[in-house]
Amino acid sequence: MSPSRLLSKFIVKIATTKFPKFIQCFINKMYVKIFKIDMEIFEPENPCEYETLNDLFIRHKKYIEFYEDEDIVVSPSDSLVIAHGDIEDNYVYQIKGKKYKIEELIPYKTQINNGYFVNLYLSPSDYHRFHAPIDMEIVKATFIPGKLMPVKPSQLEKELVFPKNKRVVLRCKDKKDRFFYFVAVGAMIVGKIHFNFDERLQKDYDEIVTFEYDTPIKIKKGEELGRFEFGSSILLFFGADHFKYLNQQDDVEVGDILGEIY
Repeated sequence: MSPSRLLSKFIVKIATTKFPKFIQCFINKMYVKIFKIDMEIFEPENPCEYETLNDLFIRHKKYIEFYEDEDIVVSPSDSLVIAHGDIEDNYVYQIKGKKYKIEELIPYKTQINNGYFVNLYLSPSDYHRFHAPIDMEIVKATFIPGKLMPVKPSQLEKELVFPKNKRVVLRCKDKKDRFFYFVAVGAMIVGKIHFNFDERLQKDYDEIVTFEYDTPIKIKKGEELGRFEFGSSILLFFGADHFKYLNQQDDVEVGDILGEIY
């Protein structure tokens, strides 16, 4: 087992252990303080009410507002937009200066050249649940085993990580029956990537595993798709002439406008 996976397993063990209440309260309060988390927007607000650190990781927001226009694509998570732009010659950027080919990330033909990509980084301080960015149908989910390297921007500037890390690729359709892709990328401390619609995706497989949905799974914009345990990244890919990027800020909250489909 690789050092990154051993470290991840160790930290996940600590995070999922229910310590005596006074110790757990101290751990949770320290986490909130170190990462400067505003607990007033979460339920419950008191860090001591979470029985494990993992429970605090996957805390619920009290309220999430989504733009109702069905053509608007919203951010699926609280994130930092670390890169976005056109897909040219089947290349996309991980972060400025580091690019890779789509087929290195997604192990089948996507036909999204000349489309658009958006990369979102979730830090340890962010809300760890992610939501549907638009009304969508999931037609295929692919689990791809890999490393668990850090995905923080400073690491991404040094080497390619996204095509090497564990990830789950969702092949989706928008309301106009066009494909787009939602990719959840694991990170060094991410024990599991949970998807609410298929518990089989929570397992760690030793090889690429694909689940086809003969009856597409329909999910409304804003509906919770799943969660990470600790920080990670979400990558969105749209086909040519499908998507216009509208966002003008680096930090986005779940539900903020990213762009629109047309």
